[in-house]
Amino acid sequence: MSDDHLVKMANDIAAFFHGEPNREEAVGGIVNHIQKFWTRRMRERLAERVRSGESGFADLALEAARRIAKAGAAAPGS
Repeated sequence: MSDDHLVKMANDIAAFFHGEPNREEAVGGIVNHIQKFWTRRMRERLAERVRSGESGFADLALEAARRIAKAGAAAPGS
């Protein structure tokens, strides 16, 4: 799976949460979904993409990816 595909998947998840009026809850929902359902390697690659400064993320997806990168991509759901 390419990193571009991971970004697309993160953006798709963010689109689902876009209607959530509370931004914090929306970002938290995205983080929770990724931590719960993505493999550790997928989360690591997503975090690497954020650290490299590459774009392509929707706003909510970028914030969630930054939190995952900051917290350590290998968190729950390994």
